[in-house]
Amino acid sequence: MSLDRKLRYGMVGGGPDAFIGNVHRMAASIDGTMELVAGAFSSDPAKSKIQGSQLGLSPDRSYASFLEMAQAEAARDDGIDFVSIVTPNHMHFPVAKTFLDAGFHIVCDKPMTNTLEDAEELCRLVHRHNRVFALTHNYTGYPMVKQARAMVMDGTIGAVRKVVVEYPQGWLATPLEKTGHKQADWRTDPKRAGAGALGDIGSHAENLARYVTGLVLEELCADVSSFVDGRIIDDDVNMLVRYQGGAKGVLHASQISVGEENNLNIRVHGETGSLQWFQEHPNWLYYRSLDGPEQVFKRGNDYLSETAKRSSRLPSGHPEAFLEAFANIYVNAGRVISAHIAGEEPHPDDLDFPTVDDGARGVHFILTALKSGQRQQWEDAKYTPPH
Repeated sequence: MSLDRKLRYGMVGGGPDAFIGNVHRMAASIDGTMELVAGAFSSDPAKSKIQGSQLGLSPDRSYASFLEMAQAEAARDDGIDFVSIVTPNHMHFPVAKTFLDAGFHIVCDKPMTNTLEDAEELCRLVHRHNRVFALTHNYTGYPMVKQARAMVMDGTIGAVRKVVVEYPQGWLATPLEKTGHKQADWRTDPKRAGAGALGDIGSHAENLARYVTGLVLEELCADVSSFVDGRIIDDDVNMLVRYQGGAKGVLHASQISVGEENNLNIRVHGETGSLQWFQEHPNWLYYRSLDGPEQVFKRGNDYLSETAKRSSRLPSGHPEAFLEAFANIYVNAGRVISAHIAGEEPHPDDLDFPTVDDGARGVHFILTALKSGQRQQWEDAKYTPPH
């Protein structure tokens, strides 16, 4: 790559006490290829200034608003190359639109938007402005998830028949939002979050299943619940899925499953074999065949696919996990952004990250599942993002 400098990025959101903003910053820093130089970290200008100072930014690049930041950075010779959007969900669209219109590339947290109209508008803007848009479905960044995808695609387990993916958590089993807990407060507010468990973690489950299998949704039937008294957003979802081509699926997402922490896992059953992966034990992938013993594939070994190997930073036996997987989204998107700036074609392997089209598919999935839950019936889930 002919770009002989680090990528410069700015961040919108991720102010004091924000969980995911710090995760993004750590992930972006792991490979040393990009640096945070600007930010509008809070809707409170004073808090934004404080956060910028704590992060060591120049005072004139800690902005009072994202609108001010987009305008000022576009006017600089050393302005940012891309923006990282880590706000509550309802702000993803206005921030992304503003920075796309100003000519910047985007890395955005999920779900991409709260409405399908906004998601489709972002698809059109990305294609119109010819910009890179990466969505941080970070679980696709794990090396053994990439290994599972490679084994499905090369026919190791035969044609896929059934997919079971679940994402149980227990942190919202009580009305935590009533205690002043910042994350619980906005994640249980329909105006800011859009959907609850379905949008927060169900979207990850659906994206993981789609990434590993390549299957396309055809229909779904969802049972959507709010168990905690007074909560006006979903906190538990159980779903049957039919895929194009005949495969069937089960998807479960819950934030009221007491004792569960972050137990995302997936099982893919094919005609001749099966695969299983657990996010809480991410360095192992289990393979079972019709007539052989169970095999355990381990991260960092030479027998893995090229995609899985290039996604690891450490030798075998040294655990890699959440931050490194998150960093794989950033590093691949960064390489494509660098190629774009340098006027070069990106390496095909660098295109391995969720895009604006994946974001639109995710929003359509969330809204279709909510509709199914309200109507208590099967709903058509087929969808093609606009270009």
